[in-house]
Amino acid sequence: MDVEETTVNLVSKDGKTFSVPLKVAKMSELVKSMMDEDAEEDGTSMEIPLPNVKSEVLEKVIEFCQHHLEEPMTEIEKPLKSQVMGDVVQKWYADFVNLEQVLLFELILAANYMDIKPLLDLTCATTASMIKGKSPDEIRTTFNITNDFSPEEEAQVREENKWCEEA
Repeated sequence: MDVEETTVNLVSKDGKTFSVPLKVAKMSELVKSMMDEDAEEDGTSMEIPLPNVKSEVLEKVIEFCQHHLEEPMTEIEKPLKSQVMGDVVQKWYADFVNLEQVLLFELILAANYMDIKPLLDLTCATTASMIKGKSPDEIRTTFNITNDFSPEEEAQVREENKWCEEA
């Protein structure tokens, strides 16, 4: 069987199986390391369990990998030059990460677990763009974080970290 036609079955946390081309599956360093080279050569289909990734998230991961193979993402400059992801990466990638926070954070976890560097870079840059240029109170609002410091504790932390705000 031709390597181009070989598929890999990725099995999500909730048991859903996704049959993907070998080259798409190999974008994940985790999947690549779990693959059986003999099965790859004789064309037998492999099944790779991904117990930390829900099917909804795995679907998005696969969508990203397929697109990345067709149109590689431009390198993300650090520090970010803009809060607008469309200024940082191509339109498709900017639209791809225009998601609810919960799904975005699950994608970060999946990209990290599956070891897919371009996806991890994109999702983390998106989160960084949500923080860039905001005050601590605005960040708390954006991410629904409750401030559990007393006014005295907060003043102490601000004093200890004054150097951060001067930069």
